[in-house]
Amino acid sequence: MAAPGRLNGTGPVAIVDIGSNSVRLVVYEHLARTATPLFNEKELCGLARGLGESGELHEAAVEETLMALRRFAAIAEALKVDSLHVLATAAVREASNGAAFIAAVERIVESPATVLSGRDEARLSALGVISGFQHPDGVAGDLGGGSLEVIGVANRSIGSGETTALGVIRLQEKAGGSTKKASRVASEVLSGSKVLAASSGRTFYAIGGTWRSLARLHMRQKGYPLHIMHHYEMAPDEVVDFCAMLTRRAIESVDSIDAISRVRRPFLPFGAVVLRELVEVMQPDRIVMSALGMREGLLYDLLSDAEQARDPLIAACEELAYLRSRSPEHVDELVPWTGMVLEAIGLDETPEEARLRHAACLLSDIGWRAHPEYRGLQSMDAVANSAFVGVDHPGRAYLALATYYRHEGLIAEASSPHIRELVSTRLMERARALGAALRVAHVLSAAMPGIINRTRVERRGNFIALVIPSDIAELGGERVVRRLSQLAKMAGREPAVVVD
Repeated sequence: MAAPGRLNGTGPVAIVDIGSNSVRLVVYEHLARTATPLFNEKELCGLARGLGESGELHEAAVEETLMALRRFAAIAEALKVDSLHVLATAAVREASNGAAFIAAVERIVESPATVLSGRDEARLSALGVISGFQHPDGVAGDLGGGSLEVIGVANRSIGSGETTALGVIRLQEKAGGSTKKASRVASEVLSGSKVLAASSGRTFYAIGGTWRSLARLHMRQKGYPLHIMHHYEMAPDEVVDFCAMLTRRAIESVDSIDAISRVRRPFLPFGAVVLRELVEVMQPDRIVMSALGMREGLLYDLLSDAEQARDPLIAACEELAYLRSRSPEHVDELVPWTGMVLEAIGLDETPEEARLRHAACLLSDIGWRAHPEYRGLQSMDAVANSAFVGVDHPGRAYLALATYYRHEGLIAEASSPHIRELVSTRLMERARALGAALRVAHVLSAAMPGIINRTRVERRGNFIALVIPSDIAELGGERVVRRLSQLAKMAGREPAVVVD
């Protein structure tokens, strides 16, 4: 029996990623514009330990990796995956025993494995960024255990790429554990980067487990209100100072270090060295974390051109609306209707604000199964912490607040003050207005299709008028008037329900 909470389509799709430091299995629900994991597990095996000196994959790490792969193969079978893709990166392609290792891998997973070149890694990482950001523009950098790949991205186009031997395991070993020596090595390598030199003033998109750990530590130390890694932004000067601190101090003495796994901690100073030197060379306008990388890039590469061109945020919200709202058709009708409402009360929108409003309409009814006393808070939390991509953190906070106001009215005291801090005054005003408009729409239509799209909201003199066709005039009761009054008050006008 199919699970009603899952989407149909091609899938599940599994990817085994054999990196220089970790081996991971991710099984995605199906092949779609929004890559939703059904299962995600990794083991930090350290295949690249000692590779620079011995030229071979570490023997004990090979055994650990193969053991993990046996479990992964069994999981993939239990999940009945449609397709399994096995990728191996720097350590495997450079090791003298890499071919023998790949043969053992293929016997276990019963599927061919692809050993990626540095160019392949860079390209897939860039596609991962393209899949996870709306109109990216800058450089994608993927830091692993054995290598660092950097490559230019601009919207859906990929520029030139470079691969260097600045992976955290390799750098730690080459520098003999000294961050000072590692800094000199990284500076020498990165100063010759044509990709970084040509990208000054653009965004740097940071990919990889070590950099995600670094950003998580930065979040905890700042007391940041969201623990969402994707699209977390850091200013260049702040990054340089933070990375310098991580290289000076004993890692176990760093504040909030308990947020980072013990296996990952020794590599943090070397990831900090590479990021600091990269920022010094590139001089980006900002550093943005990407939770999507090579694996998601592969999925994106498998999509049709039409699917690739879809907006990742809207695609994700459409899926949630389909799975959780009372009527996906109704929430889709809200998009043009709320645009008309904002125009009537005198609020203009940028294209990005209109896009966010579109997403918020699709999410406006996902909390209907919750207890009425908690729908606002639960919906706000669900939206703020959902695995959306294609939206920055202020935009995510706007979506969460608009959904909260749709359920609770315009009183903000119960909502998270920290979430409110993420949005500008302008976005807050539009979130409140949208929430008020959605309150009118949902009570008028009972969240059913074919009603709201037959009504109009207009400014008529000193009134904000809700115009209802005569054959459904009975829907415009006192409760509708009360909610319309809240909306009209935002424009400094009185409410009116007009039967046409």
